[in-house]
Amino acid sequence: MTLRERLQDAMKEAMRAKQPDRLSTLRLINAAIKDRDIAARVDGADGMVSDEEITAILGRMVRQRIESARAYEEGGRLELAEKERAEIGVIEDFLPRQLDPEEVEAAISAAIAEVEATTIRDMGKVMAELKTRYTGQMDFSAVGPMVKDRLG
Repeated sequence: MTLRERLQDAMKEAMRAKQPDRLSTLRLINAAIKDRDIAARVDGADGMVSDEEITAILGRMVRQRIESARAYEEGGRLELAEKERAEIGVIEDFLPRQLDPEEVEAAISAAIAEVEATTIRDMGKVMAELKTRYTGQMDFSAVGPMVKDRLG
């Protein structure tokens, strides 16, 4: 079952179970995917984004909501921050399991060995290798400095 099908099934289930908050978040996800489908059609592709692209869209949505929740907390709008966190929970149901710190370290070591990286100039190769294998499973903004420390 593709990620797109899982999202459609979850939306139907949320409608049946009368879960308006979950349904609202699922509709936002579908809207973001449809926007990307339309953009892909304009770019000359078949108009259907892949599961990897959907995973990237979901990752961006989570990051946006984390930032929004932080801003709402700083502004004293705790009810809005809680709503953002609830949306994060729904979105994360469709993302691959995040690697724990030990697994991230092992993945970095394996990628460095795989591309035979020795200097900081090889950082791009290492990051490309990690992104092809672990998209959606690790936060690359946090992994980048770790790779740099290892190679630097």
